[in-house]
Amino acid sequence: MSCKISVPNTPDRPRIRLAAVTAVASLALLSGCAGWGGRSVVVGAVPDDYRTSHPIVVAEQERTVDIPVGTGDRELTVSMREIVRGAANSYKSSASGAVRIMVPSGSANAGAASVVSAEVAAILQDEGIPRNRILTSPYNASSPNDAAPIRIAYLAISASTGPCGRWPDDLVNDTSENKHWANFGCAYQNNLAAQIANPGDLIAPRGMSPIDAERRSAVIQTYRESGAGLGTD
Repeated sequence: MSCKISVPNTPDRPRIRLAAVTAVASLALLSGCAGWGGRSVVVGAVPDDYRTSHPIVVAEQERTVDIPVGTGDRELTVSMREIVRGAANSYKSSASGAVRIMVPSGSANAGAASVVSAEVAAILQDEGIPRNRILTSPYNASSPNDAAPIRIAYLAISASTGPCGRWPDDLVNDTSENKHWANFGCAYQNNLAAQIANPGDLIAPRGMSPIDAERRSAVIQTYRESGAGLGTD
């Protein structure tokens, strides 16, 4: 699409006519009169930074650990006990509220899970979690034929971002305009958030640990004995 610019014919004033043509042409370009392919391009309307599109948010979220239980189990196996101990250590390092032991109901292994859940509570206590913070509650299994797990759940401050897999537009349209597509950087942000051991580090830096006076004295003594502070070759 193009624009036609009409200028009055003033043969007796060529300089004025040239100035008028220049001014009108400048206004036409500034106003976007000459469109590209009949479309108007908006610049800066959509964030083009993956950190803005997929921000890492620090918030309280539920963390869960599943313990598989068979229909014939009457006690925890060695691997199951390690799973419970790992959940207890994770809880102590990131939370201080209640710990829920969620036992399946209506599944084929519901009876076995009910028996084993008492041992789960005992291991949590042995790992240092007070008994008054451990709650046991049932949950409905999705299917009677499922081997639904015992679930340990608690609330903790976590770093996370939104789910990935959003493709609202055709990728060809974004790449033709050299823009980031909607899903760009989402997996990277999710992986980075999952690796953060202490989400508080995203909010403020940690305080410095106290100086080890004994180690400092040993280093200074070694420095003096090496002659590094005497200015000699």
